[in-house]
Amino acid sequence: MARPSPDVTAVRLPEGLPRRVPVRQILCLLPLALVLVVAVQHRSVLVEGFGRLKSAEWPWLTAAVGATCLTWVAAAFTRQGAVMQRLPARRLLATQFAAGAANHLLPTGLGASAVNLRFMTVCGVPLARSSAALALYMLAESITRILLLLVLLIAFPGALHTGGLVPSSAVGPILLVAVAAVCVAVAVLLLVRRLRTAVFSFLRTALSEARSVHTRPARALALWGGSLAFPALQAAGLAAVGQALELPVPPVHIAVAYLAATLAVAAVPTPGGIGSVEAALVVALVAAGGPVAVATAVVLAYRIITVWLPLLPGALTLGALVRLKVI
Repeated sequence: MARPSPDVTAVRLPEGLPRRVPVRQILCLLPLALVLVVAVQHRSVLVEGFGRLKSAEWPWLTAAVGATCLTWVAAAFTRQGAVMQRLPARRLLATQFAAGAANHLLPTGLGASAVNLRFMTVCGVPLARSSAALALYMLAESITRILLLLVLLIAFPGALHTGGLVPSSAVGPILLVAVAAVCVAVAVLLLVRRLRTAVFSFLRTALSEARSVHTRPARALALWGGSLAFPALQAAGLAAVGQALELPVPPVHIAVAYLAATLAVAAVPTPGGIGSVEAALVVALVAAGGPVAVATAVVLAYRIITVWLPLLPGALTLGALVRLKVI
C-alpha cells in the first residue's frame, strides 16, 4: 500500500467518502484569514489612519513609502550577511516582504524569524547554522539600533525629554524586574543539564558562524551595513510622515523619538507591536516636543504606510512562497 504524501491529510465527508486536502493549500489561505481577523480587530484605527492621509502632503508620503520599501532591501542584505552560503537574491527579497507580513500577524519577531529560518533550511543551510545566522542578525540589528540612538542623543542632547517617558518612581521596579529575570534565567540554565548542553552547543555554532562571516569583508559589510540601514530607514519614514502632516518637530528629533520608542517596546509580545508601538511612538513624539493631536495623526498615518498597506500583498506573497515550496 502506498504511503500518503506528507503534504496531504485525509478528511471524511458525511457520506463516508475520504477526500485528501493538501495541507499546503490550507497554509496558503491561513495568512489571508489572519489578515482579515487583524483588520476587523483594528478597523477603527484603519478608518482614522486613512482619514489622516487625505490631509497630508503627498511628496513626503511618497518618500515615506520609498523608505519603507528600502527596509526590505536592507533586511535582505543583512540576512545574506549573516550566513556564509549564497542565497538566491530574488527569493530572499520576496521572503523579507513576506516575513514583514508574518511579523505583524504573530508575536513580535516570531513571524519573521520562522519565515527566514524555513527559507534558509530550504536553501540547504543546516538548521544549526540557520539558527545561528538568525541570532547573529538579531544581535547585529539590536547593536546598531542602540548605537545609532546613542550617537544621535550625543549629537542632539535636547532631542528627547526623557523625564516624561519614564517616571522616576518606576525606574527602581523596572531594574528589579530585569535583574530578577536574569537571575531566574541563569538559575534555570545551571540547574537543567540538558538545556545547558543545548545552549552551549548553540553558542559554539553561533560563534563559529560569526567568525566565518567576518572573514569575508562582503558578508560583514552586508551584515552591519544592512543592520544600520534598517532602523535608519524606518526612522526616516516616520520623519517624512511628520513633515507631511506638519509636525513641529525637527526630523532628527523624530528619528530619535522613533528609535527610543521601538527599543522600549522591543520586549512586548504583541503581533507586530500593534497597539504598543503606536502608544510608545505617540509618547516619544510628545516628549520630543510635538502636540498630542498631531503626534497621534503622524503615528496613525505612519502605521498605515508601514503595516497596513503592505499587509495584504505581503500575506499573498507569503502564501505564494509556501505554495511554491520556497519556504
